[in-house]
Amino acid sequence: MTNVEMSDTFITDLFEDYKIPANPKYAEVCNRILKRLKVGVRVSLPISTGQMTSAEQRIDMFHLLRSVLVQGVEGDLVELGCNAGKSAVLFAKVMAHYAPERTLHVYDSFEGLPDLRHEDGSATPSGKGSMATTRSILESNFRRHGLALPEIHQGWFDKTLPTGLPERIAFAHLDGDLYESILISLEHTYPKMSPGAVCLIDDYADPAVFASLNTWPGVKQACDEYFADKPERVAVLYGGYDGRRGFGSHGYFRKL
Repeated sequence: MTNVEMSDTFITDLFEDYKIPANPKYAEVCNRILKRLKVGVRVSLPISTGQMTSAEQRIDMFHLLRSVLVQGVEGDLVELGCNAGKSAVLFAKVMAHYAPERTLHVYDSFEGLPDLRHEDGSATPSGKGSMATTRSILESNFRRHGLALPEIHQGWFDKTLPTGLPERIAFAHLDGDLYESILISLEHTYPKMSPGAVCLIDDYADPAVFASLNTWPGVKQACDEYFADKPERVAVLYGGYDGRRGFGSHGYFRKL
C-alpha cells in the first residue's frame, strides 16, 4: 500500500466543479504555464461536457472508497452504470494511490436508460434512451487522465452481472437510476460483498429526510424491498443541490 494520505492537490483536482471551458486546450495551456513557473498544481481537464455529480457526491465517493482500501477490505471495485466514466475516473485515481493491485470493473449498456416502470414515478425527469453515451467516450476519458482502462462489461445488467462480477467485492457504486436496475444490481453484488465492504447507491432519496429531493423514487423502493430481510440499512447522504441540475442525495450501506 502507498502513502496513507493523498495530497491536497489531488483532492482539489478531483473535487472541483469542472467549470473549466469544455475545450481541453484551455487546461493544457494553463498546465504548460504552471509547469514553466514550477508551480506544483495542475488544472484538471474536463472529463466531458457537463457534470453528473456534485462536489459533495465526489467527496463522499472519495472517503467511502478510501475507507475500504485503507482498512484492507477484501475484493475488487465495481461500478454498475458507469456512463462516460466521470465517477470511474475518480475511483481509478483513488485506487492507483491506495491499492493499485486491485481491479476496477465497470458495467453499462451505453444505450441510456431502459424502460421505466410505475415504481419509478412521475417525478423521474428522463425517459428510455436518455443519458446514452459510448464506450469510446469512456475510454477517452481514462486516457485523458493517464489511467489504465478498467475492465469494461458492456451490456444490460441482466446479461452481464450473473457471470461478469468479480468473486469478491470491496466497494460497489450502483448508478442504475431506476427500480429494476437497482434491484438487479443489489441481487448480484450483495452476495459477493466482503464483510466491511461499502455499497454507494446513487440517487437514493428518503422523503422523510430530504422531502424535495426524491427525483428517482424507484431507487429507494428497490432498496426497501431488498433489505427487508437483511441486517443492513441504507443511510442517506446529502449530495448537494443547486436548483438547476439537482443531484439531491445518495445512500450507502456497509456489509455486516
